[in-house]
Amino acid sequence: MNAFVEVLNGTALPIQRIPHLAFADFRRQALDIVTSGGKVVTFFAYTDGDTDKLLAVLRTGKLLAAGCDAPESYPALSAQCEPFHLFEREIAEQFGIRPEGHPWLKMVRYHPNIRGKADVFGNDYRQDIPGNYPYYSVEGKEIHEVAVGPVHAGVIEPGHFRFNCIGERVLHLEIQLGYQHRGIESLMRKAEPKRLPVIADSIAGDTAVGHGVSIAQAVEALADTGASLHPDQGAEIIRTIGLELERLANHIGDLGALSGDVAFLAPANYFGRIRGDFLNMTLLICGNRLGKGLVRPGGVRFSIDSEISRMLMERINELEPQVRHVLDLLLLTPSVLSRFESCGVVKTEDAEKLGLVGPAGRASGLAYDARRCFPTEYYPHLYIPENPKSSCDVHARARVRADEILQSINLIKSLLARPIETRCVDGGPFKLAPSSFVVTVNEAWRGELSHCVITDADGGILRYKIKDPSFHNWNGLAMALRNTGISDFPLNNKSFNLSYCGVDL
Repeated sequence: MNAFVEVLNGTALPIQRIPHLAFADFRRQALDIVTSGGKVVTFFAYTDGDTDKLLAVLRTGKLLAAGCDAPESYPALSAQCEPFHLFEREIAEQFGIRPEGHPWLKMVRYHPNIRGKADVFGNDYRQDIPGNYPYYSVEGKEIHEVAVGPVHAGVIEPGHFRFNCIGERVLHLEIQLGYQHRGIESLMRKAEPKRLPVIADSIAGDTAVGHGVSIAQAVEALADTGASLHPDQGAEIIRTIGLELERLANHIGDLGALSGDVAFLAPANYFGRIRGDFLNMTLLICGNRLGKGLVRPGGVRFSIDSEISRMLMERINELEPQVRHVLDLLLLTPSVLSRFESCGVVKTEDAEKLGLVGPAGRASGLAYDARRCFPTEYYPHLYIPENPKSSCDVHARARVRADEILQSINLIKSLLARPIETRCVDGGPFKLAPSSFVVTVNEAWRGELSHCVITDADGGILRYKIKDPSFHNWNGLAMALRNTGISDFPLNNKSFNLSYCGVDL
């Protein structure tokens, strides 16, 4: 009997090598894998000719993939297995394929579906207003709702948070994104290959290097030009440095935001300044503080010569004691601990069921880190420690970031301690192999990031599927608010710091 087959991270193979199962077998095997401890990397639909198809990539100790023809409706996998929940909602919206018995079937992004079928939600899409999103409601005389967003007071992307409360206690938080309608995946499918990395740079500005590396690996695997697009070791080192600088800048920024939310302004200001110092290191390498334009298929556009390496090492050595000092200032202060500890707990068993990834998952006791489990670039040569925490609260999420900041500093110093030689590339013209499949999995700073590409018989992109780590973790934030005071929301929200644009694709 055909079954899910192992696929290698960042390695292309003919699409015919992906088992095409009967739907009943596909559903049963996917549920068996995930209920036995596996996780959903990505699950999506695509159209091949006149046929809608489903494809899933799951992970255990390895990556497993299989597909099937998509029925018009099917018994929802989410009814038995929570991690499929948001993926099935997305498929229903994009392709009009209804998961019967889904526990909370509503739109993800309020888009008309790709196939032009009748909308399963009963929407005509002529109006784009919050009222078109159905919201969960708790009944009772003492229940009241608090609605926040989608327009916020700060410089922040649109997202709507609806709290069902009794007094100050939150019974349920529902999070609705999808207000931006960016159409990124459609752009990727229609764009010329040489434009793909440029679009990837803007999928999520704070993860430009993560997305850039992911798409470069996919193109390198699919390129019909042989080994000429394979990056050399120097490029792999520079990409790894870019990923770790991105992790440093964002984790430091998050701890600064947490400091501000508990009105501890000294570390908030220190972290803000230090974040700028690390962003400027990325600027020194490639001319852009966010790392846009650094990574291209075949390698990198900028090298790190001995002078840049020396300057980076000097700056890191100068900053490291300052970073350690301000981390201690934040995490050893009793008044901070009293706010962080026992706030926004997401228990390990709940994190397992929701499939949380990245710092959010590690803070809830899940040790998974794609740098260690599915290493790419120069990570196979580096030691990535496990970093799970047991308290599962805001304090744990802060501690994970603090630990990873110090680990990233050590990783970058070890990489800069050796000469880095590379041949710079500009991401020139290339063709993609026909009728092929590839999935790339990387540990971006928020967690597991995946890009999955399927090409058609002419080498055009049939489906480009992006999965941001926040896609898994928004439900973790909702879980963290249950039975907490509504005033704890800003602190919990900052402790997750999830991406709006990474989900609004």
